[in-house]
Amino acid sequence: MTTTRTETTVGQQLRDSRAIRDAIESIVAEVRSRSARITDVRGPIDGETESYQAFMDRAAQVRGRGLLYPYVGSGVGNGALVELADGSVKWDMICGIGVHFFGHSDPELIEAALLGAIDDTVKHGNLQSNTGAFTFAETLLTEASRASRLAHCFLSTGGAMANENALKVCFQKHAPASRVLAFKDCFMGRTVAMSQIGDEAAYRVGIPLNFLVDYIPFYDEIEARQIGEARYIERAVAQLQEYVDRYPGQHACFVFELIQGEGGFNTAPRAFHDALMKCCKANDIAVWVDEIQTFGRTESMFAFETLDLGPYIDVLCVGKMTQACATLFTEEYNPGPGLLSGTFTGETVSFRVGQRIIERLRDGGYHGPNGANARHYDLFARQVRAMADQHPDWFPPVPQKTGTPGAADIVGGAGGMMRFTPFAGDKDAIVAACQTCFDEGVILFYCGHDPYHIRMLPPLGVMRDDDWPRVFECVERGLSRAASDA
Repeated sequence: MTTTRTETTVGQQLRDSRAIRDAIESIVAEVRSRSARITDVRGPIDGETESYQAFMDRAAQVRGRGLLYPYVGSGVGNGALVELADGSVKWDMICGIGVHFFGHSDPELIEAALLGAIDDTVKHGNLQSNTGAFTFAETLLTEASRASRLAHCFLSTGGAMANENALKVCFQKHAPASRVLAFKDCFMGRTVAMSQIGDEAAYRVGIPLNFLVDYIPFYDEIEARQIGEARYIERAVAQLQEYVDRYPGQHACFVFELIQGEGGFNTAPRAFHDALMKCCKANDIAVWVDEIQTFGRTESMFAFETLDLGPYIDVLCVGKMTQACATLFTEEYNPGPGLLSGTFTGETVSFRVGQRIIERLRDGGYHGPNGANARHYDLFARQVRAMADQHPDWFPPVPQKTGTPGAADIVGGAGGMMRFTPFAGDKDAIVAACQTCFDEGVILFYCGHDPYHIRMLPPLGVMRDDDWPRVFECVERGLSRAASDA
């Protein structure tokens, strides 16, 4: 084989091409110009409602059931505002369950996506991959390893697959242990294995159970306040130790959601997680942390940094905001050959966009007690409390399903994970309120289990402080309709 000497590869020459750069700049400028026309909430364009409904009917036929919301995007938005295919515009406060932290039609991310789109390999995998996949993984691992022992990163196409890989890593390391520990009300994804760990019976109807899960109650702020935090934590550790003693050597891992997502945006103090993780270490049980929803949204890039738990972590999963998903693990948990693989690990576009997102999170002033995430959470909470003061009948006390006396705060979460609780957390009322708010111009979703909550995962990367009153004008109209219809 003849060796050809050139200064750079043809691939790098293509990416450096002035013609390519000019074309990308032209496309980004055109998107920016069109996107700027989207400035506020509006209803459908005249004559588009019927064709939009026809498309929704086709989508329902293809899927086998209708969409939860009549949401089909036109392909453009402006920051926190998104245009739907009928021409209507809404505030997007859920962002695909937290995927789009930088909102819609972000120029920098479009530029990264366009550069990624010229690669010859649309999909990367474990047999064929270009440099973008490994550069993304390096960037993510650099940030994760600053406050932990995480040393390796394996990419995958979705959060559930990242969690599947984490579970396999833990099982292999602790074979023949076959039990898993998790928090009550956790959610892990919808694969066969993850449906078994997730604490929602409806998500595993008809699914055969082939390993066993033991559940520890997540932190209950009201009960901890009543009996004392130290006593509450001692009781949780005692329950964990009871499981360990009952099934000695059979637990491969404990999966921690440091802030519960689907379970209700429930938070816990560092001392709670710290004590449980210490117990895991004392009993040779892997500490697996699921940050698929928390990544980037707390006062640090990783929630484990915010809580100073990095030294305990053996395996970590991220996704959603990162675009490409990943399982990170320490040197001790680096699995043997053949355990982790896959035809697809992601697309060049996802890797380049994901890398740019991590860089912007790192450099953009989002984290820390005075960062943008904390500031926006405070602005959100103020809006909810002002609305509750004006409409107290919408916000009766929120009962606790545990029967613990007292009521939960109507505002909860942390940073970019925000929830509030009207109508005493009644599921039907909360779901109806999400729909009326959608009709009034703001996209929300729900979380929790008796009580249920309205949740937001807003695009804090592009939210302005003065957006919040405009968002809550729509929320107030939606809740007013929901209260009237109840």
